[in-house]
Amino acid sequence: MPVKRLIVSDADSTFFRQEVIELIAEHAGTRDEVAAVTERAMRGELDFAGSLRERVATLAGVPVEALEKVRAAVELMPGARELVAECQARGWAFGLVSGGFEEIAVPIARELGIELVRANRLEVADGVLTGRTVGPVIDRAAKAATLREWAAQAGVPMEQTVAVGDGANDLDMIGAAGVGVAFNAKPLVRAQAPHVIEDRLDNLLALL
Repeated sequence: MPVKRLIVSDADSTFFRQEVIELIAEHAGTRDEVAAVTERAMRGELDFAGSLRERVATLAGVPVEALEKVRAAVELMPGARELVAECQARGWAFGLVSGGFEEIAVPIARELGIELVRANRLEVADGVLTGRTVGPVIDRAAKAATLREWAAQAGVPMEQTVAVGDGANDLDMIGAAGVGVAFNAKPLVRAQAPHVIEDRLDNLLALL
């Protein structure tokens, strides 16, 4: 009987090559402004919830149909598909937890057979984004709580959990996991994570 594990990955700039909020911001003409705030938040210079509010506010008025184009533009990180396939072959649970958006992450995850997904939700009114999110913000504390919640649901002890991410928002779950991994990470995260991998997400398998 193989050891049962739970792998939880951040989405933007970890499982996905891009920051999804920047792709949406292209449709609002605010990509440069949003990218600058994202960079500061991921370096740990800004409170994530505040930075999310500031960035999402710039998306007000974007038609909801633009999200289809954004989904189509998202590229998986090299090794992401292979990592998921190998986890599934080994009978391990795999989840995505994101400071990005369910509207993008959920359909992509479903295509790969990933059922565990948690992310922020965009508020829509009259067919356009309002510039606000709905429900609790998925910040660093929420990511760590999600890791623990999914581990309990799956019956996986915390020492058999793995968390991987690139930004300051991922530090709490990286710290909580049995194996915490920085991937293509910001210096702050690289310095604090027990393990560091680069280039391909399936390089994670060598640690396990």
